[in-house]
This record gives sequence, C-alpha cells and structure tokens, in this order.
Amino acid sequence: MVKEELMENWKQRTELLLGEEKMEHLRNAHVLVVGLGGVGAYAAEMICRAGVGKMTIVDADTVQPTNLNRQLPALTSTLGMSKAQILEARFKDINPQIELTVLPVFLKDDNIPELLDNTKYDFIVDAIDTLSPKCYLIYHALQRRIKIVSSMGAGAKSDITQVRFADLWDTYHCGLSKAVRKRLQKMGIKRKVPVVFSTEQADPKAVLLTDDEKNKKSTCGTVSYMPAVFGCYLAEYVIKRL
Repeated sequence: MVKEELMENWKQRTELLLGEEKMEHLRNAHVLVVGLGGVGAYAAEMICRAGVGKMTIVDADTVQPTNLNRQLPALTSTLGMSKAQILEARFKDINPQIELTVLPVFLKDDNIPELLDNTKYDFIVDAIDTLSPKCYLIYHALQRRIKIVSSMGAGAKSDITQVRFADLWDTYHCGLSKAVRKRLQKMGIKRKVPVVFSTEQADPKAVLLTDDEKNKKSTCGTVSYMPAVFGCYLAEYVIKRL
C-alpha cells in the first residue's frame, strides 16, 4: 500500500514543470520509437519517464559487446539478449501503467505501411541507422501526415555543443543526412523533415569501412555520451510537441 501511494507521485516533478494539462496530453499520447540502439533507447526512455501513456518500440537487434560503450540496454549481463525486451522490462519497471507494444523485428521497407496503419500514432521517433528502412519510414509517415522526428548521424563526432535541431534539407557535415536527402528526392519527397544532427565534421580517422555488419557499409567510432545527447534531443522534440 505504501509503495502504491509513493507511485502515485512519481510524475510530480514533471507536472510541476509542465503543468497538469500537458501531463494529460502525455498520458493520452501514443509514441512509436523505431531503433533502440545508442540513440533510440535513450530517446525512448526519456519519453517513458516523461509520462507518455502508450508506446510502441521496434528493434530486432540483440546486445553485442561493442554496444557496451554507449547503449542503454547494454550490460555484460545482457549480452545476446533482445534490446526491445530488455527495454520492455525496464520501462514497465519505471511506469507499471504504461501500455507498451514491443516488436523485436527488423523493420523492412514493405512492412512499414502495415505498422503505421495498424494503430494511431501521435508521434514517431526515427532512430534507424540503416538507410533504406529509415527513408521508407520517413516517406510513409509524411504520406500519412504523422508527426515524425529523425536522428541523423552521431558517429565519428564528439562535440555536444554542435548538436542541433534542423530541417533535413538544411543540414550539413553529415553523410547520413546527405544520403537520406538523395533517397527522399528520388521518392518524390521535398517536404520539411525535422531532424537532430551535428554541425561538427566527422573525424575521418574514426570511420572504418566494413562488410561484416548487416546492412552497413561502414562502422564509426563513438563515445559514450554522444548518442545519448542525440536521444535526449529527440525526446525533447517529441515531448514539447505532444
């Protein structure tokens, strides 16, 4: 009984800042987060801790040793486990009342429409790190007029003071942004797309070409705090606009 009474007040500090009406909006909102790696897991947790009442989280990846330096679900005790399922337990431990749909699947181009049409989302967080599903998610969200914010590349960068919100078409010094713009133009998309990116030029010495990772042509060096900052920016964008 004492624990239940304490839990009633867990959002008190947030309500003091945002107000009762805003908390009601958050409680009634449904946010989709796709990609639960270095950026997406932090974005999803910040959204959960803000009091959003309903979330759908999507990622097929399992925790690997190389995730330990920066990813929220990554511990030596969780190696090999599903990131989505780790976060499911974590989010329900933060907010036992949350309505959580967990999809530990790899999002392919042709199943994105089904995902977006199955239920109503108030906001989408795109934290996908592979080009094709990222662009298709943005494309189909825009076609359905669902609000979306997308993360650009946090790899090979280390200066948090250069992280920014911008329209995709105004970004620079970001290889992922350039590739996304090119692909969306081919798909006939020229509308504004809100993104988080860094104005910092990527360190070329921190980029390793590879063919041993699924759907990736390169691996970028990363530092513990940078993906988390990107994730917090995404969460701020969503929370302030719900």
